[in-house]
Amino acid sequence: MTTPQTAATTTAAGSVPPPPRWAVRAAHVAAVTALPAGLWRLALVAGWHGGYTDEGYRAVGFTGWDGVWPVTLSVLTEALALLTLGLVQSWGTVAPRWLPVLGGRRLNPRRVVLAASLGAAGLVVLWTPFAAWWAVSHPNMTPLGHTLVGFLYLPAVAWGPLLAAVTVSYHRRHRAGGNRASAQLSR
Repeated sequence: MTTPQTAATTTAAGSVPPPPRWAVRAAHVAAVTALPAGLWRLALVAGWHGGYTDEGYRAVGFTGWDGVWPVTLSVLTEALALLTLGLVQSWGTVAPRWLPVLGGRRLNPRRVVLAASLGAAGLVVLWTPFAAWWAVSHPNMTPLGHTLVGFLYLPAVAWGPLLAAVTVSYHRRHRAGGNRASAQLSR
């Protein structure tokens, strides 16, 4: 029995080789890099000060309707992180049937690579400054909270590079699959 990670994906254009084991692992790690920061934001909305001083927590405003944006941000961020798995699963080549409009159709690998590449570049620009979190003072946070938040956001710094690596693997596999299909059609 084969799994989507190990089986070659067969499409109308030919077969796509399975992803290498390192790419599958990198995609799974990338999918959870946003989770610690998201859980921290959800805990803030639930009333935990999460390293903020009392004044800092009130100033940021995580209660009532002000709590909607951190919840939305956490859910959307994790959903986007989970899309990385599509680069190593069959649904990254053929859209799942339940999707409106695209369901059951073969995805254009160039568009997938473009979207994933732009996402990786954006993530590197967005999250890399968090590697220097400890060098910046945060007066609304306790010293322990400052350290805690730094460690919770640190995994997100790896998201962009991991997505970039998995994107390169996806591109190579789909280029190889396309070349094989072209060679079979020309015979």
